[in-house]
Amino acid sequence: MSDVDRRADLNADSRTDPGGAVRAEGTEGGGEDDSKTPSVSSLPAFVAVLALLAVPMTVVPSGTGDLTLVSLWGFINTGSVDPTVGFSIYPVWDYFGDQPRPFATLPASIQAWPLALAFHLLAVASAGTGRLFGREDRRVTGGLIVLGALATLWVTVGVASRFGAGNVMGIFSVLPVSTVASLAVVIAVYRNDLRRIFR
Repeated sequence: MSDVDRRADLNADSRTDPGGAVRAEGTEGGGEDDSKTPSVSSLPAFVAVLALLAVPMTVVPSGTGDLTLVSLWGFINTGSVDPTVGFSIYPVWDYFGDQPRPFATLPASIQAWPLALAFHLLAVASAGTGRLFGREDRRVTGGLIVLGALATLWVTVGVASRFGAGNVMGIFSVLPVSTVASLAVVIAVYRNDLRRIFR
């Protein structure tokens, strides 16, 4: 047998475990093959990240049956003063512009509101860059969504403490809708990417 044949046999043996199963190159101990994880967000993943911008952070019920949706973009109230419209909108920039106090003196949960919006916008930008230019670190996209989920949870806790108590269903009627939706996207799409951070 020639030297070339011997080297070929050795290489073949190194890729085969004792049971004869061929292991994929680039993995250790039969672990998960990172090559199966896409390098950029798929179109459905990008749409899911983009849709999070429309999911309300929380929904606050009132004793009259009206609902207030606290979104990343402001308040949407179903109890509109104009019956032809059916709802009223109070944009977040108007909300902060109408505050009589400086931003630094507002409750911490309110200060987290712009952070929540910024994290979600950056996540959309990260996933969109992957779709447009084929360059994306999916760990960054997933991490930004997690940070956005934490920020929206902080806002929801503050809203619940101020507006939830005294309602018919109490403080637990103010649910963290956006937080749950964001974590669902992370688990469904980016969990393997975030897992690689701790390897």
